[in-house]
Amino acid sequence: MAATSLDHVGIAGRDLGRLASAYESLGFRLTPRAQHQAPGPDGVVRPIGTGNRCAMLRRGYLELIAVIDPALPSNTLDRFLARYEGIHIVAFGIDDAEAELARLRAGGAAIGGIAWLERPVETREGVRTARFARLPSPEAPEGRMQLIRHLTPELLWQPHLLEHPNRAVSLDEVILAVSDPAEAAGRLGRLVGQDPVPVEDGFVLAVGSGRLAIHRVEGARRRLEGLALPCLPFIAGVVIGTDDGAQAIAAIAGARGRRVASGFLVPASEAGGATLLFT
Repeated sequence: MAATSLDHVGIAGRDLGRLASAYESLGFRLTPRAQHQAPGPDGVVRPIGTGNRCAMLRRGYLELIAVIDPALPSNTLDRFLARYEGIHIVAFGIDDAEAELARLRAGGAAIGGIAWLERPVETREGVRTARFARLPSPEAPEGRMQLIRHLTPELLWQPHLLEHPNRAVSLDEVILAVSDPAEAAGRLGRLVGQDPVPVEDGFVLAVGSGRLAIHRVEGARRRLEGLALPCLPFIAGVVIGTDDGAQAIAAIAGARGRRVASGFLVPASEAGGATLLFT
């Protein structure tokens, strides 16, 4: 039992419209706005205050998330945004939520149970309900580090949503900056059920075809040139695979980004607080 994929990242902002406009201008095709829903203490599913738009990739996706109804619970998003705008959610795919819950509890994790979530999704057959089973880590200072099982994956990965003008096809890696890579790698390795592999200035957790890279500040800045860190720990950026050698994003972003040795880098100031490295 272990996580099987790097499923998605959640990029949080204070204004979903502004955040979505930034990503559309970078050549992402986004899903329509949707409001999250979750069961309350009485078991009744009701809307909560957050909503999203997503860039669905052939492998993984980017979730743009914000509070769209301040009168409703923000599911901790307000607390995250008090630190910075940018990536606050990293989700790893799993096949069996009950089995992973048992594994984590056996390892001493104080997880209360499965956190259920759903949201409406527009399809060509009408509006349907996407459902998710989540296991958020109760001890992650980095943000919402969680395991997730998609109960309705066909509603998210609709073929017409997977083609992007910037030719993005995959979420390949998340880059995390911390003061103590060994501690973070050990803790997050227990969450995903993988042993960390040492690399320069840190560790890597390989999760299916994706990776979580955990670096000291120097290592994160070497991977993401020009990186500014508002705090530690900091989920600094993502590596996004393209099918054209990052040619389209270079043409679309132009002077808002720059060529680097490994591809094309869009700085956090142009992408809602998340540095994007297209390869």
